[in-house]
Amino acid sequence: MENKHVAVFAFPFGSHPMPLFNLVLKLAHAAPHCSFSFIATHKSNSILFPKHHLPNNINPFTISDGIPKGHVLSNDPMEKLVLFLKTGPHNLHKGIELAVSHSKKRVTCIIADAFVTSSLLVAQTLDVPWIPVWLPFSCSISLYFYIDLIRETCANSAGNTTLDFLPGLSKMRVEDMPKDILNVGEEETLFSRTLVSLGKVLAQAKAVVMNFYVELDPPLFVKDMRSKLQSLLYVVPNPCPLLPCSDTDSSGCLSWLDMQASRSVAYVCFGTVVAPPPLELVAVAEALEESGFPFLWSLKESLLGLLPSGFVQRTSMRGKMVYWAPQAQVLAHGSVGVFVTHCGANSVVECVSGGVPMICRPFFGDQGLGGRVIEDVWEIGVVMEGKVFSKNGLLKSLKLILVQEEGKKIRDNALKVKKIVEDAAGPEGQAAQDFQTLVEVISC
Repeated sequence: MENKHVAVFAFPFGSHPMPLFNLVLKLAHAAPHCSFSFIATHKSNSILFPKHHLPNNINPFTISDGIPKGHVLSNDPMEKLVLFLKTGPHNLHKGIELAVSHSKKRVTCIIADAFVTSSLLVAQTLDVPWIPVWLPFSCSISLYFYIDLIRETCANSAGNTTLDFLPGLSKMRVEDMPKDILNVGEEETLFSRTLVSLGKVLAQAKAVVMNFYVELDPPLFVKDMRSKLQSLLYVVPNPCPLLPCSDTDSSGCLSWLDMQASRSVAYVCFGTVVAPPPLELVAVAEALEESGFPFLWSLKESLLGLLPSGFVQRTSMRGKMVYWAPQAQVLAHGSVGVFVTHCGANSVVECVSGGVPMICRPFFGDQGLGGRVIEDVWEIGVVMEGKVFSKNGLLKSLKLILVQEEGKKIRDNALKVKKIVEDAAGPEGQAAQDFQTLVEVISC
């Protein structure tokens, strides 16, 4: 049998590379006869690839980030993303050439972050199966199959208009959608055009891998997507058991949590890409200080100076500030009673696994849909009023979820969802079966 060689293309921005990397680790363990070439930018690979603890059938390869030599980047976070996308299939082919030259094996399959749409053209050129991985919030994929209908129906609709014309998404609203969905003409960016093409592109995939649990998605949505795709596989890429824990609790978060009462701590983190505006950061600090609840706040060092003067010192007896936290382990800790979050897809997966209720402040992209599902579908959290932090608004939400009788239903629902996830992730869950199917697809 020919040794299989899988090329993997990452979308090297934000929190996208890590779950794809975890999926490849899991596949490398399950399919030791396959070689995996992980192709990304230098910056992305330098974060993902320590020199030890890796199975020997995974190798990283570096391609251009698209930033011209000597180019000074603006403060627009989209600029890096657009420059990378502009490199197109030519850049990806260079990664393939490096991988083939190193391994002396032709590529037999391509796995890619779904946002790297030009990887389909590479797969077609090589005549190999193309398997995109959908890493945003699961049901956001539906929007890109109905883009024309959405634009026709919602162009002049109020923000609270529901998307009840989309199968399984009747609780969603116009205001929850990514902003660029409704952008047309001159307002369209290269990135939004890439996303808009997804409905047509994904239909050509051998299989689409969803980074979520099918048991938590609306059945009508799942049925609809299955009718549009050749194959839809729900595979949550939990870190491979071959690897050690991501840290040794160097920040002291877990030992600090060990000293707190059960379900008493507010954990606050807004991901790696954005932070609330300065006024909102102040509001969060003021609410945490006045609430009296113990809190663990993961905040970039560069933002500490924006907090109220003396806040860290005044709250040091019951609050812990860190620049980074081992989030999956924190959310699995029994002391954490609520997660104040931006609703990033990775964070939501980790949170539902820990049975922790959420207070949501979505910023962009799929986060609005995530917040709506959390509040109105699963009923395991609340979205900040007006989708912004105010001192009184956050104070009210913290009290509701951590102590008030009125919030008991939210707390109970979070534990019910945790049980669903535990069963879903077990040997009888769909994820285990779908993972096996994925192994077969890349191996055949």
